Amino acid sequence: MINPLNAASAYAATAAKTTGPGMAARDGVSFGDVLEQAAKESIGTLKKSEDMSALATVGKADLNDVVQAVTNAEVTLQTVTAVRDKVLNAYQEILRMPM
Repeated sequence: MINPLNAASAYAATAAKTTGPGMAARDGVSFGDVLEQAAKESIGTLKKSEDMSALATVGKADLNDVVQAVTNAEVTLQTVTAVRDKVLNAYQEILRMPM
């Protein structure tokens, strides 16, 4: 089984080796920065859902707010899982490429 951390490390090592014409860094936000921001937003959504659930257990949150937060967390988790699966499939395809 492929470990996502190993896949990310292999990607980073390969990216560090690519130099030469056409490989210069572009202006703007990098792909890694976009992924990092998406991960932070996903974690924030999940954390908000946990906080709302905790408030609901002590009776300090509206039920509609709790349901909305939990639904948002569920959709976020499904999205993160789908992206993870696509990244791992792409990594597996790269490993199968003949050198």
